[in-house]
This record gives sequence, structure tokens and C-alpha cells, in this order.
Amino acid sequence: MGAYYDEIEIEDMTWDEEKRVYHYPCPCGDRFEISRQQLKEYEDIATCPSCSLVIRVVYDPLDYQDDEDEDDDDGDPLNDEEDEEEEGSSSSEDHFEDALNHLHISEPTLSTITATA
Repeated sequence: MGAYYDEIEIEDMTWDEEKRVYHYPCPCGDRFEISRQQLKEYEDIATCPSCSLVIRVVYDPLDYQDDEDEDDDDGDPLNDEEDEEEEGSSSSEDHFEDALNHLHISEPTLSTITATA
């Protein structure tokens, strides 16, 4: 993908402990988001949930390579591990996938109109 809105250093992004994502302001008023798990899996695209803009996150993948699946609670987001399944929390991407699993689209029913003379 080559059409990024911008390239942002991970150090310029802010860690959101509640949502467990890094975020950066988007021009639409929302914010770009990327999780530690995405970074660990070498994904470098942060998306905005409100518009179609994306940014490329510049980071060192080796910083996330040794992330384990347990929290160390030292307060440093670069060293915090993310274990979404054990904690029951989900990233915004997981919520989106869950919503799609529950989406049901039914075909419109055709109704017949009878004419009386």
C-alpha cells in the first residue's frame, strides 16, 4: 500500500491504556489507532475508524518481538504486554469482526398487489 496520509514515528503516538492502542490525531477529528499485537505481527498501518485515511507507523519491530502474553504492570507502554483473550478486552478491530459475525442481511420480500375492478 503506498497511499498513506502520513508516516508517524511510534514515539509521537500516545498510548491509550483503556483501549490498549497507540493513537494519533486524524484530520477528521477522530484518531488513528494501532495495537501492540498488530505491531508485534509486523503490521505498520494505523487506521482511523471514522474515515478512510491511514498512516504508516515507523517503529522497530524488534521492540515488540519478545512481547509475552502476560502483563508486567510496570507502567511503561513500550514494555506492557497485551493479552486480549485472558483479560476479555478487545481491540477495535476485534469489535468490528464481532459485529460482522452478527450481521444478518435478508433479501427484501416481494409483495404482490392485486387490482380489483
